[in-house]
Amino acid sequence: MHSQHPTIFDVIIAGCGPTGAMLAAELRLHDVRVLVLEKETEPASFVRIVSLHMRSLELMAMRGLLDRILRHGRRRPAGGLFAAIPKPVPKGLDSPYAYLLGIRQPVIERLLAEHAIELGAQVRRGCAVAGLEQDDEGVTVELAGGERLRSRYLVGCDGARSTVRKLLGVGFPGEPSRTETLMGEMKVGVPQEEIAAKVAEVGETFQRFWLRPFGEGVYSVVVPAAGVSDRAEPPTLEDFRRQLRAVAGTDFGVHSPRWLSRFGDATRLAERYRVGRVLLAGDAAHIHPPTGGQGLNLGVQDAVNLGWKLAAQISGWAPEPLLDTYQAERHPVAEDVLDNTRAQMELHSTEPGARAVRRLLTELMDFDEVNRHLIEKITAVGIRYDFGEGPDLLGRRLRDIDVKQGSLYGLLHRGRGLLLDRTERLTVGGWSDRVDHLADPTAALDVPCVLLRPDGHVAWIGDDQRDLDDHLSRWFGRRATEEAGENPAG
Repeated sequence: MHSQHPTIFDVIIAGCGPTGAMLAAELRLHDVRVLVLEKETEPASFVRIVSLHMRSLELMAMRGLLDRILRHGRRRPAGGLFAAIPKPVPKGLDSPYAYLLGIRQPVIERLLAEHAIELGAQVRRGCAVAGLEQDDEGVTVELAGGERLRSRYLVGCDGARSTVRKLLGVGFPGEPSRTETLMGEMKVGVPQEEIAAKVAEVGETFQRFWLRPFGEGVYSVVVPAAGVSDRAEPPTLEDFRRQLRAVAGTDFGVHSPRWLSRFGDATRLAERYRVGRVLLAGDAAHIHPPTGGQGLNLGVQDAVNLGWKLAAQISGWAPEPLLDTYQAERHPVAEDVLDNTRAQMELHSTEPGARAVRRLLTELMDFDEVNRHLIEKITAVGIRYDFGEGPDLLGRRLRDIDVKQGSLYGLLHRGRGLLLDRTERLTVGGWSDRVDHLADPTAALDVPCVLLRPDGHVAWIGDDQRDLDDHLSRWFGRRATEEAGENPAG
């Protein structure tokens, strides 16, 4: 079988949505040979607006993508994200990117796919994965047409109904959908003041109800879908009119829909993110309701966590447990997102108990620390990976700070590790092929030195060379120069 299908790819990625495209780009930064298989022949035509949160904006800045993306989106304040409870943005959020970017889903998908292709990833559209077999050397992937491909690893970024996850037999426990909601973009036939007044009045009772203007007379419309027929059938404009009349007493003269969809509140998490040489990321690994707008962000952040680790494995320098830290770090993050969306969905309920809890939380969010905690949770800047005992900054992402060469994130475009050294005494020695070094006593840091992983998380804090070397080996493997017996501190 192997002679028929020589391994021409290091990694095959199933799915070219935001997670798959971002992962392909991350792997290409390290010259990994990548093929992305996308079952759809054309990108999705419906123009759902998605939100990029603070942490995702930081990752885009780290890879030099932010300016390109900002041109296509609209900035909004990062307040009122939790269960749509209207609160201002907490003061002094710890990021230069403390806003929300609304961007059309097909646009962000196109920009990320273009980025991956510019870096050398191959993308084949109209190719669906139908089967897989793995052995000690790699994975044979069978396409729907019968063609067989071979790669060293396979990553399923193929969405909530992931074929790769099903073929692996990985369990996807959680709760099925109980509450259905209609969502779409369309024009309305009544003045904005009239809509605003009605939305304020109905919003007292129904949390899953809004009409938000996008400009040019187009509104985002969300309304409960109670009693709307078959889930398999896409909703019609008439469904929206009927539900709007039931909830608001008027259909606002809606017409000319751009797209119409429905979503449920199914919440599920894959039992494992890795089986041998096959991994899962994005919606293939976790699904939850869109409240708080976290889904796309969670997937893109999975990709940036996984990319450098998988590349290290393929390059041959990865320390033994490195690839397993992908599941160890990202599975608990997804658990937390599933829990906060469950809580938000409860707070959207019209039941008296849920409304009482909502009123209480609304009061508590007047405390800046509570508001900040919830915003940091939803925007993923509050994540701390468990790297063992140490200062609070250990395991957290480092914000984009000023350094003598401009901004910190400007130094991370190549997806390598970085030693930021205020003492000017340390060295990355035999790791210089995978870790950059900036000696800068002026860096806006209140610790002597930090070692950053390629995803911007702080892997070490200190000023001792031997301690640093231990952490360089922990995250970046053996020195390239170890065989030569060179003195790394020399």
